[in-house]
Amino acid sequence: MSVRGSRTGRPIMRLLDILGQRWVLRILWELRAGPLSFRALQAACEAISPAVLNDRMKLLRGHDLVALQADGYALTARAQTLLPVILQMMDLANSWAAAGDWPQPDA
Repeated sequence: MSVRGSRTGRPIMRLLDILGQRWVLRILWELRAGPLSFRALQAACEAISPAVLNDRMKLLRGHDLVALQADGYALTARAQTLLPVILQMMDLANSWAAAGDWPQPDA
């Protein structure tokens, strides 16, 4: 399968491609506490347009990361397994920032 930035299409590259799309991590983050309606999710994401949110929800539903339930959009079991990884990344970023040791981009 073709994946942006990868000729191999390996599973990790597919996951990184999905997670790297604008607003995806924010949507997953906002759904971590429980289901939200489309409008509530849009409000939680602040500046996201309805069209972009709709596109991202199609993407996330298509990859079994989000499901539409009676009470709104919710993370699937697959996405729930991803949350601890996202939290670990957040902890790492916070520790780098607190230590003043944030890696600088190559010039």
